[in-house]
Parts: sequence; C-alpha cells; structure tokens
Amino acid sequence: MEAKKWGNEYRSTVVCVDSYDRGVLAGRIYNPYLAGGVGFRSVMEFLTRMEDLLDQMQFPQSFAAVRSFQPAPRSAEESPPEPGAQEGKLGTFVVRVIFRQNASWQGSVSWLEGRRDESFRSVLELLMLLNSALEQEKNCAS
Repeated sequence: MEAKKWGNEYRSTVVCVDSYDRGVLAGRIYNPYLAGGVGFRSVMEFLTRMEDLLDQMQFPQSFAAVRSFQPAPRSAEESPPEPGAQEGKLGTFVVRVIFRQNASWQGSVSWLEGRRDESFRSVLELLMLLNSALEQEKNCAS
C-alpha cells in the first residue's frame, strides 16, 4: 500500500479576503504546498486557483474529470501576492476540502474573525457561507 503523500496540514488552505465589492472577491490563498501565497481578483479566479492547487497535490483526488469547451490552457507564471501576514483585510477563512465528488467540493470552512465553523456540501454552499460572513463584516464596519 502506498504511503500518504500529504499530511492533514495540506488539507487546510488559508483564504485571506482583502476586498469584497458587489460580489467581487479579491485576496490571497496560502497552503503549505505553495512556496508563497497566490493572489486572486474574482470568485472565478479563486475557484480556479483552488482547483489547480488541489489538482497539483492530487489531494483530495477528483472523482470526475474536468470538462471544458476549449483545451486546458498552459499554466502561466503567477505573480506572488503582496507580502504580509496570512490575514485578510475583510476576513480570513480556513477552507478544508475533504472530498471532490459530483464535480464539486465537500469539506468545512472556519471563519477566523467570527470564530465559526461550518461544513459545506458544494462549492456553491462554500461561496454562500463566505458571502454571509463578508456581508456581516461589511455591515458591522458601516
């Protein structure tokens, strides 16, 4: 039997949200697998960067092949995010993807500022949890 490639610490990805305006998310992700962090400027970019990370680690393995209307692009060199603490200006989350089944993710998310943990059964549910926390932060800051 093959030994596990990655330990549990690789399941946790820190998501630092620096801005959130009308549903447009921007920030950084950090994982022990990455040399540094990876920036994102939209929800789609966040999802593709996370999916690329999970694919590179092959952990957890995807149960479905990704389908597309066009061939997969070659990965471009990514510019590292601005240096700084692994803390978002608006919110900091720890996302743990445990399974990738039914062409989605299942796992849990911890909102560090709100000291809350929730499980999610799909990427849509994860995004709704992030939205509710960020909207709450925006309302408290107003």
